[in-house]
Amino acid sequence: MNDIETKKDIALLVDTFYNDVLRDDLLAPFFKSMDFDLHKPKMIQFWSFVLLDEAGYTTDVTKKHMHMKLSKEHFDRWLKLFNASLDQLFIGERAEAARQRAALINWTIQSKM
Repeated sequence: MNDIETKKDIALLVDTFYNDVLRDDLLAPFFKSMDFDLHKPKMIQFWSFVLLDEAGYTTDVTKKHMHMKLSKEHFDRWLKLFNASLDQLFIGERAEAARQRAALINWTIQSKM
């Protein structure tokens, strides 16, 4: 396994993660109505901004989730699936940075809801 090095790697991570989310009984209801043709490019851009220092992502992640009725169980499952996707695909410094950032996002959004 390699580390996350390119936007193509991030696209693979995002695709793998959302495929798992859409099969998950707890999380799928929140995502089934989403237009993934619009959502996935935004998530790829977000993680490219975070991990590859690419400019272009300007959305407030916290605000995007405030309207959702999410519990600690939802956040925990999201983080578990995200980390499982990372474990399946990548190892290295950026993979670890993604894991840490996901944990921070999880905590931040939970604490503001």
